[in-house]
Amino acid sequence: MTKPDIALMAPSDLVAALGLLTRLPVPVDIDRAQARGAAAAWAWPLVGLVTGGIAAFVGQIGLWVGLPAAICAGLVLATLATLTGAMHEDGLADCADGFWGGWTVARRLEIMKDSAIGTYGVLALILSVGLRWTALTALAAGGNLWPAVLAAAILSRVPMVAVMAALPPARDNGLGRSVGQPSPRTAALAAVIGLACAVLLVGLMVVPLGLAGLAAATATAAIARAKVGGQTGDVLGATQQVCELALLLTLSALAG
Repeated sequence: MTKPDIALMAPSDLVAALGLLTRLPVPVDIDRAQARGAAAAWAWPLVGLVTGGIAAFVGQIGLWVGLPAAICAGLVLATLATLTGAMHEDGLADCADGFWGGWTVARRLEIMKDSAIGTYGVLALILSVGLRWTALTALAAGGNLWPAVLAAAILSRVPMVAVMAALPPARDNGLGRSVGQPSPRTAALAAVIGLACAVLLVGLMVVPLGLAGLAAATATAAIARAKVGGQTGDVLGATQQVCELALLLTLSALAG
């Protein structure tokens, strides 16, 4: 159920978003964050600005000291995973295992909650990391590392808010139940912030990027609805990963 927004934006929302989506040592007021709930999700794209900025800087240092583009791309991915605690990668793996490893909704959700990783999860991670690494290598070699990493990190977190708002919680005790669902205006604000940042970074390329992200998010949401009847934290993480992959592939195609 959607919780009513006390206010569209609050100064503490970015800190709460960083505390939720990263492993950065930020001081989070737990009571205030819980009171805001999903209303703070408008700030999720800004988390991408922070994590993407740090990761792009690490990759740029590698380029400055003469490391090959492929190694710099690997450093970017390693930094992103470290900053987020690989929570989005974990969500992708859990969804791959659960969606295709169980025959019923209950069994799929049970598999997704299991900390063990199966064949589907391993393959999903190999393909996701490998394709993103390849795309980032091409972008770094072409001098497009900064805008690509930042735009992908920011825009890939917009669909997380949209999917959380559009789909009901699949569990009785999951993320959606505990913090509520973002309101339409919260999701719209996240989209405006993400698109505005992307326009500053890549200009008119934001149009094909937006379409690619929309297609990836729609497909992920449709599969989640069909497999488990809604969204979970793992579904949101998988959405971010699938969208980031779609965005980086689109950017590499446009840059080429």
